[in-house]
Amino acid sequence: MPVVEETVYIARPPQEVFNFLSKSENISVWDSSVVHAETIGTGPVGLGTRAKGTSKIVGRKFDWTTEVAEFQPPSRFVSKSVEGKMDFTVSSALAPEGDGTRLNYRIDAASGLGGVFGKLADRFVEKAQARTVRANLETLAELLAEHPEYGRDEG
Repeated sequence: MPVVEETVYIARPPQEVFNFLSKSENISVWDSSVVHAETIGTGPVGLGTRAKGTSKIVGRKFDWTTEVAEFQPPSRFVSKSVEGKMDFTVSSALAPEGDGTRLNYRIDAASGLGGVFGKLADRFVEKAQARTVRANLETLAELLAEHPEYGRDEG
């Protein structure tokens, strides 16, 4: 199972980072590979909440639906794909560090990140996606540092 894993320090408390990350509508704000994402239904986010969206990886778009598989505020948030061309799991583990949060962000793709493009593309796509994830996490850290209102009352 191919894995992309990166960590980043975010100068915000874990609960605020968790609140921001767990809201599907925020994904496309900081993740450049997500064209659109939204929560399916209403009510607070929790175990079993579904989201749908569209991602673009190495020029190819694909639709997906995920379901929250683990929801442990403010330390762990896991979503697994339940519909779409690619099986994947996205895990966010948050830990306090100084005055902020250390976020460990991991993508596990069952068929390989290149599965949508063919087996031979796996290595290329994984390297490209690793660079994208690193850049996205840096964007997330900057966004939350510059916008203290994000994450305060979300959840």
